[in-house]
Amino acid sequence: MAERHFEMIETNGVRLRTVVEGDGPLVILLHGFPQCWYLWRHQIDPIIAAGYRVAVPDQRGYGASSCPPHISDYNIRELTADVNGIASALGYDEYFLIGHDWGCIVAWNTALMYEQTCKAVMGLSIPFWRFGPESVNPPGMDDQFWYVRYFQEPGIAEAELEQDLRRSLYGVYHWGSGDAPENAFIRQLEHPRSAALLDIVGEPPAQQPAWLSVEELDYYVQEYELSGFRGPINWYRNIPTNNDLTPELAGKRFTQSAAFIAGSKDVGLQFDPGWREHLSGAFDDLRFIELIDGAGHWLQMEKPRATTDHILRFLASL
Repeated sequence: MAERHFEMIETNGVRLRTVVEGDGPLVILLHGFPQCWYLWRHQIDPIIAAGYRVAVPDQRGYGASSCPPHISDYNIRELTADVNGIASALGYDEYFLIGHDWGCIVAWNTALMYEQTCKAVMGLSIPFWRFGPESVNPPGMDDQFWYVRYFQEPGIAEAELEQDLRRSLYGVYHWGSGDAPENAFIRQLEHPRSAALLDIVGEPPAQQPAWLSVEELDYYVQEYELSGFRGPINWYRNIPTNNDLTPELAGKRFTQSAAFIAGSKDVGLQFDPGWREHLSGAFDDLRFIELIDGAGHWLQMEKPRATTDHILRFLASL
């Protein structure tokens, strides 16, 4: 699956290594943290077979794409402009957009900022809401560990995660998966603020799960040997300023057709107990909300067939 057709697409001042294959309307697939284009390995061919052209980038800071040096290079305006520029570079005036995790946040914001070109949007795992400073420092939790706050100090998380890439990636993948102990993610709040992330993540099982083979993990390690963690974590360091950079989006509704899916055990649903109501109220044309039973945060890997079926269902509805 790593033997795909890659193009280095120039967009918004960066070069994004992008899988570009198929013919038809353009579907852009966006990964999140800590992933790369490879997250979508099970979905690419079925989407192509359904009659679409797919573009699947390593987003800025990831894999073989450009890794700009400054924290501000990863603010939400830059990230959304990257995505809209992919379509332009490929000669498309409009596109469909599907994102997961941080890629989902970028997809939601791209749909709001580029509604003339982004004609439909589907989110995976992260319901739409405007992340503000409270996402970095949750009220009343000053003495508790919170990973977003841990990511804010440059160099700390990078040094920890890059010491053993294989252990770090596998540990985080297991921690966020449906295989993790119940409430493993949210129980980070039981640890002191001074804790380290991997102490909370813990040691993953010696036997890798069926949804992440040794060879697949090898590929992820290879990608993070290229990029490291600085760029990916810089996305989190822009959370306190992203709303201020996009004041015009406050209260703005989605006019495009949209859909949302997540794992029934998805950690992305634990940020907001009222996520379903808040999500439903932001869209003019929300086609469906579906939870995939047994899946955690990495639903494309954990439950690839069900995830693909929902994606194709949404695309067919357009």
